[in-house]
Amino acid sequence: MNLKIFARGAVMTCLLLLAPLAARAVQPDEIMPDPRLETRARALSAQLRCMVCQNESIDESHADLARDLRVLVRERLQAGDSDDQIRTFLVRRYGDFILLKPPFKLETWLLWGAPFLILLTGGCIILVARRRQMSLLSANNLSEAEHAKLEAMLGEDEP
Repeated sequence: MNLKIFARGAVMTCLLLLAPLAARAVQPDEIMPDPRLETRARALSAQLRCMVCQNESIDESHADLARDLRVLVRERLQAGDSDDQIRTFLVRRYGDFILLKPPFKLETWLLWGAPFLILLTGGCIILVARRRQMSLLSANNLSEAEHAKLEAMLGEDEP
């Protein structure tokens, strides 16, 4: 019984320690009174990249620019803009980079294709290196006569 209580206590402690990691950067004064609009604002904020941090959404970032963008999103929602209108406005203003998942189009093909190009290039390099290694190994094979002569030469040096 004591083990169960200890296990529950350990789980609760871990959850309490991890709780700050789940906290968002949204300040209390940014939260909208309408829960539906706030839910939409949070969903949009989670899709937009912080231009300062670059690996965080504006919902997670504590940067001043991220706060300004969160406020802008909420103002546009308050004005009656749709999610697509807000995204389009921000893309026109900041480019596709503001989207955490940019669309696949001519301007972003390298962004989407780069991982595959890197893997393909790495595979080709490994293949070429392997072939060179195999050709060097086959070029270093000695004939029986050369092998015997080498053994005789090595045997002469021994005392």
